[in-house]
Amino acid sequence: MSFSYAKNCLQRFCVDEFQMNTETSNGFFSSDLLPSLGARINYATKLRKFIISPFNPRYRCWEMFLVVLVIYSAWISPFEFAFLSYKEDDALFIIDHIVNCFFAIDIFLTFFVAYLHRESYLLVDEPKKIAIRYLSSWFIFDVCSTVPFQSLILLFTDHKESGGVGFKLLSMLRLWRLRRVSALFARLEKDIRFNYFWTRCTKLISVTLFAVHCAGCFNYMIADRYPDPRKTWIGAVNPDFKKQSVGDRYITSLYWSIVTMTTTGYGDLHAENSREMLFDIFYMLFNLGLTSYIIGNMTNLVVHWTSRTRNFRDTVKAAQEFAKRNQLPPRVQDQVLSHICLKFRTEALKQDETLNGLPKAIRTSIAHHLFFPIVQNVRLFQGVSPNLLFQLVPEMEAEYFPPKQDVILQNEAPTDLYIIVSGAVELIAQIEGLEQIIGKAVAGELFGEIGVLCGRPQPFAVRTTEISQILRLSRTALMNILRANPEDERVVMNNLLLGFGGFGYVDHQTNGGPEIKRHHNTALTSIDINNLEARVKKQEGDDVQEINKSMNDVSLNLENKKELNEQKVELIGPDEKGTKSCQLKPEVPCCSNSCSTISSGSKVTKSTNKRVTIHMKKNESLQGQFGKLIILPDSLEELFRVAGQRFGGYNFKRAVSAEDAEIDDIDVIRDGDHLFFL
Repeated sequence: MSFSYAKNCLQRFCVDEFQMNTETSNGFFSSDLLPSLGARINYATKLRKFIISPFNPRYRCWEMFLVVLVIYSAWISPFEFAFLSYKEDDALFIIDHIVNCFFAIDIFLTFFVAYLHRESYLLVDEPKKIAIRYLSSWFIFDVCSTVPFQSLILLFTDHKESGGVGFKLLSMLRLWRLRRVSALFARLEKDIRFNYFWTRCTKLISVTLFAVHCAGCFNYMIADRYPDPRKTWIGAVNPDFKKQSVGDRYITSLYWSIVTMTTTGYGDLHAENSREMLFDIFYMLFNLGLTSYIIGNMTNLVVHWTSRTRNFRDTVKAAQEFAKRNQLPPRVQDQVLSHICLKFRTEALKQDETLNGLPKAIRTSIAHHLFFPIVQNVRLFQGVSPNLLFQLVPEMEAEYFPPKQDVILQNEAPTDLYIIVSGAVELIAQIEGLEQIIGKAVAGELFGEIGVLCGRPQPFAVRTTEISQILRLSRTALMNILRANPEDERVVMNNLLLGFGGFGYVDHQTNGGPEIKRHHNTALTSIDINNLEARVKKQEGDDVQEINKSMNDVSLNLENKKELNEQKVELIGPDEKGTKSCQLKPEVPCCSNSCSTISSGSKVTKSTNKRVTIHMKKNESLQGQFGKLIILPDSLEELFRVAGQRFGGYNFKRAVSAEDAEIDDIDVIRDGDHLFFL
């Protein structure tokens, strides 16, 4: 694993991330523009007559139109306050009244716009509640920012022109409308269709330009109202500044404001009187806070923008150091690096943190939507009830694997079952010390089920051939769900043994290696049933031999004890013909607790027989006492009958234990107990 490879991966992923982060979406006026912390569930709510939904696309267009008018008001209000005098026949005077009319219409419409309840988060469309809420919140401020104070002054004073400062200050109340712009940016920052980085940058730039504009206008107003124009910051440089055009004076004011904000301070424009000095002091203090705010936000944006890349680089570096320190093989090093690179690409797709924070019902609905169509087509689960699939799907977790990465190692402990969603894998087995590809699996197939369901080591290794998305289901969750659904458990086991599962392995008849067999009418790899039955029968024979050997050892020990103690112990167990012999039916390992058959010709029975020693009567000591070892029958009546036959036709009615406790239930008798019949 070379560092150049990691560097190339890092550069490629950084470019992809930058393109993803700088992507913007169109359709700004579309109906699915999310409100702040809003949800679309309210979009289809049917409201009362004449009540407007705040998510209505037409109302959204109206709000955006008002935002444009707010931007105009934010620029013209300080400009008129510093540079212009109101005139009845002035064009700006008429435009201001038209803008005020639009905001007056909006005040009227607000009484008919539903709002989201803070607690229930449902739309409230009751007119009375809407009116009370608006009247108790922003109604007074909206009215004050819309009233044309300049027209009222001109009307009541009977002047054609007025330049007084008092009513100009009242017109500055129009800046209250800027709350609409603030609400717009708050909504856009939460709208994932708009890039968060550029939205924040636009907001910071807008705040800076507005501060520069207002400071320049206010500083010029101080100079314009000062008694001696020559002792002002602009009059000291140009005594006849009032004769200049409005544009020149405005540009000069902006120049002073920007130089002061950036703390450049060329010295050509500076305060000349106490009023200007006092204003400059407050402006520079404000600039300290504004600059800190801008620098803090920009730093946060840059750090957040590059945090994933930085973490990726740190992870790659740590992996390289770990591989070098532990001298890992090159193939393992490549797999580690490939996994880290793929995780960097896919961690945003899985959104584990988001899913983990959701309620279980929502997570189940999401998993059902994503994985249910895939799981229901898997051959292992063909014929099972929908309830079983519904329980299995939420337990599955999607994982991504890069090419040439091991998913399962041969002979590892079975912990998970895997279903391929996309991509492909190879089945690899170690044959005579060499890796050989014995099969392949594609989307829709599964692997690892033999080890999981039969509780045996994984028969072969599984390695991806391309980027693959795989569903992982833990063995514990699967077995718990199957135990809770015994009918479906039998169906699953039948599917496994009939070849509908994914991959099994059997010994090849010629070379002893694994053999994979495919159906002609399906792409799924299945188990060779004949070879599997042969293996089960072979194991059954081995188990029988082992049990017989153990019983022979027990019999030999008992015979030796009889010779030493002159006791007679008989091993008696009723068989089908009534002969006296010990016959045990060996238990063949099965893949499930409820599995009763391995195949049509191989039955499995579970041995639950207990061996007990029966005595004719109870003595203080067992020395010299003849006993008979029998297989415990299923009932007390049968036990009394067998005991009577063994001791010469006695009709026993009671049985006690070695502790002289009467036995009235067959289930309390344990394996190896001594029973005394009276």
